[in-house]
Amino acid sequence: MDLIRSHVMVCGGTGCSSSGSMDIIKEFEAQIASHGLDKEVKVVRTGCFGLCQAGPVVIIYPEGSFYSRVTVSDVERIVEEHLLKGRVVKDLLYYESIEKETDTLKSLDEVDFYKKQKRVALKNCGMIDPENIDEYLAFDGYKALEKVITSMTPQEVIDEISKSGLRGRGGAGFPTGRKWAFAAASKSDKKYVCCNADEGDPGAFMDRSVLEGDPHVVLEAMAIAGYAIGADQGYIYCRAEYPIAVKRVQIAIDQAKEYGILGKNIFGTDFSFDIEVRLGAGAFVCGEETALMVSIEGNRGEPRPRPPFPAVKGLFGQPTILNNVETYANIPQIINKGADWFASMGTEKSKGTKVFALGGKITNTGLVEVPMGTTLREIIYDIGGGCPNGKKFKAAQTGGPSGGCIPASQLDVKIDYDNLIAIGSMMGSGGMIVMDEDNCMVDIARFFLEFTVDESCGKCAPCRIGTRRMLEILNRIVEGKGEDGDIEKLELLAENIKASALCGLGQTAPNPVLSTLQYFRDEYEAHIYEKRCPAGQCKALLSYKIDPAKCKGCTLCARKCPVGAISGKVKEPHVIDTSKCIKCGVCMENCKFDAISRS
Repeated sequence: MDLIRSHVMVCGGTGCSSSGSMDIIKEFEAQIASHGLDKEVKVVRTGCFGLCQAGPVVIIYPEGSFYSRVTVSDVERIVEEHLLKGRVVKDLLYYESIEKETDTLKSLDEVDFYKKQKRVALKNCGMIDPENIDEYLAFDGYKALEKVITSMTPQEVIDEISKSGLRGRGGAGFPTGRKWAFAAASKSDKKYVCCNADEGDPGAFMDRSVLEGDPHVVLEAMAIAGYAIGADQGYIYCRAEYPIAVKRVQIAIDQAKEYGILGKNIFGTDFSFDIEVRLGAGAFVCGEETALMVSIEGNRGEPRPRPPFPAVKGLFGQPTILNNVETYANIPQIINKGADWFASMGTEKSKGTKVFALGGKITNTGLVEVPMGTTLREIIYDIGGGCPNGKKFKAAQTGGPSGGCIPASQLDVKIDYDNLIAIGSMMGSGGMIVMDEDNCMVDIARFFLEFTVDESCGKCAPCRIGTRRMLEILNRIVEGKGEDGDIEKLELLAENIKASALCGLGQTAPNPVLSTLQYFRDEYEAHIYEKRCPAGQCKALLSYKIDPAKCKGCTLCARKCPVGAISGKVKEPHVIDTSKCIKCGVCMENCKFDAISRS
């Protein structure tokens, strides 16, 4: 048996793959073979390491050297210097800041991005080859399933999950143990376990990354759930836009069946459980539990009225439980380490950790997993590195189209289910989009509502018609046609939609508008009454002018203007014809004398 002295871990998640990490893997394998190191150095394709902003990422163990933004042309040097001669290639290491050239960081533990994180759901992501079941087994894989079906009763499993305090990570935060208990109590010869991997929120990629980096953890958890409620069949509903995740989940299912971990008489017991993948077509409404089940059944994804709830009458009319990917990713560790271990993290009513997809106007984009109760300030500044280019933080959108905007005044709020609802937002699946001083909050609300209008299934009038009426008002406001009374109309429509829409998508659709009205009402009023966009983003409300005292008559602005709206003689102040100006901002971008301003 060959003794492997070095492991070259290369991120194979969607982000790094799109930046060429698969070609980097091939080049590593070729270079390692050409130097005769293939018997002692192993290249491992992993899932996401989390710090997507630094990708493609390569980490070499046992040193833990963290190489960032690696290209194919860098590989030969890393092999010759690091793997052959034992010399770390310092200029390719991840830097905390490009300004601090001497502050090199050699391992993940030294990087600010990871210092306050606690990886539970993401424990194996970046640590194992997701397409190799043996590596999952080496990290205690399927140990929890074996423990459950050989030494615990179904009720003991449910009690342990309930005791842990785990709440659903898909958005609503319903207690997982209670959901399982309802399904277990339902009498039926056939029950189902479903996994929601649809993940339709803009900017969210937590579930995708777990499936890409650690698919077996979801299979193991679903089998545990099946044992707990008395089900023998599971379905993973994943959007077809996640080809890498779908491929790796199917590989994991095939491997688990080959090892006898899925299928008939698992671990020599009378418990049998199988899992199939079902692909979604990208409809946001199919993230709602009843619509998802309707889609699995082969019908158009539309929500059903509740009650009856899925635990009583769900998939194919049988008792069903549905949890999302991140919820399942916590289950095996709760069984292995105990409910008390999990409950020791987080807050009184929100136990454990939460994964966020951190994006937008933030220095360190990527996946973040922190204990519940971590403040927004810690996530934005200590982990995320703050807003780029010295811009001021303005708000963070959580919960996607169903959530709200958290303003800078709430930076010290501890993030958990109840606190977010109290300030007008929600946890959602875990997307966190950061906005700086240049973002217009009216336009942000319009963006999320436009998404919901496009994605509405149209089954109920409050969502189909009500959200469209709200969007029409918002469009008028950003176009400079807002009227007195528009804010009150938005609020009235929002409250009626929340009270009468059929499913959670419609009921929460007005949240981005309501939260921005709560914290940024002055921006709405400026748009309506002053015909002004304070952030300078709404084109219809912008105007450009040239300061004659600063203009040198260089003619550059006139030459760059795409519509010929600027005129003037050489070395004389120029003027802008506002009737021709399309407000593109090209003139201001190119002026070398700061003579052009926007208002």
